[in-house]
Amino acid sequence: MRILEQDHAALDLVGRGARVLIDRAVRWSNVNSGSDHLEGLEATLALIEAEASRLPADVARVPTRPYAAVADGGEVTRQTRPDALKITTRPDAPVQVVLTGHYDTVYPADSAFQQVTAQADGRLNGPGIADMKGGISVMLGALEAFETHPHRERVGWTVLLSPDEEIGSPASAPLLAELGAKGHVGLTYEPALSDGALAGARKGSGNWKLVVRGRSAHAGRAFHEGINAVAGAALAAARLHDLNGRRDGVTVNVARITGGAALNVVPDVAVVQFNTRVPDADAARWVEGAIREIAGDPPLEGLTLELHGGFTRPAKPMDAGQTALFEALRQVGDLLGQPIKWAPSGGVCEGNNLHAAGLPNVDTLGVRGGLIHSHQEFAWPDSFVERARLSTLILCKVASGEIDALALKRLRTQGS
Repeated sequence: MRILEQDHAALDLVGRGARVLIDRAVRWSNVNSGSDHLEGLEATLALIEAEASRLPADVARVPTRPYAAVADGGEVTRQTRPDALKITTRPDAPVQVVLTGHYDTVYPADSAFQQVTAQADGRLNGPGIADMKGGISVMLGALEAFETHPHRERVGWTVLLSPDEEIGSPASAPLLAELGAKGHVGLTYEPALSDGALAGARKGSGNWKLVVRGRSAHAGRAFHEGINAVAGAALAAARLHDLNGRRDGVTVNVARITGGAALNVVPDVAVVQFNTRVPDADAARWVEGAIREIAGDPPLEGLTLELHGGFTRPAKPMDAGQTALFEALRQVGDLLGQPIKWAPSGGVCEGNNLHAAGLPNVDTLGVRGGLIHSHQEFAWPDSFVERARLSTLILCKVASGEIDALALKRLRTQGS
């Protein structure tokens, strides 16, 4: 594998657009788009849609799926999210590349962290600058450059930008599954680590809520007529916590218990919220069975338990398709003087969903940065061009056949 003359032309175009890559990511990051801030999500969607219209592609908003959510009081409500953005070129080409990202962040509308600022060491500090508005800018820049390549007609590509990745993709999961099944190779733009390292194998993740219902009573005059839901929730939470250490790689994190009000009232409802992480499908089946056993055995007489949720991100092991793809990326990185390394991660993202749908993918092609999900989130400005060049050359090598996307897909599906 080597960089051909036509590859150089596309890569040079990326370099000339460096300022655009950075400036638009900063502009997007200065608009709050927390997962529950619908107005901010709509505003961000409009900004990205305007930039996407510069590409020679069909740009369309795609409705996401309504989903059920459990409130702190145990009520089940119907939730909606804004549209996803779908950008498509050459859907009938023999090779199809799926590129995904998300335009929501973890910062609520009233967060004190609202603007990007440049730090003394050169880093850009801001909400979503790394995770992943910088990554979306890199993705669009790479596609713009690739569309000048003479072999582009051999490759079709589809971009899906979702509004709900940070909350587990409950509204966009069906769209990810559909694209993953149709594509041959996937590229997702979560931030790389500060040194450019990629996430390799990823654990699977499940989000759960256990609603505990008892009976209210006056805590002084009729205490024994009540059935204490908060006490029941605490006992159930302890049982869930005790699952830790019973199977390698499986963790259960009891994150929150809500319920109760006045101190003189026996509480009649409480909700236990917890997350599970698993290394593989067998472990997922084991822990789900254990959770359902706990949910089927109320810890106090008279309580009822309702379990909601499940695995939103299946595990993503380094199977044959993933290994072959990462080795190809290592070669591309070497051509650009970018050493590519990877390591397993307990974190999850849309790459888990794409893998579950049969799509080999690399999911940390975004900017180099760090401290995401905190007010210290940052990205390195020089990584915008660096990472856009990496994606551009990946696309060029898929078009030339030096990265055989069809073979990668066969490896992935044969191993499932």
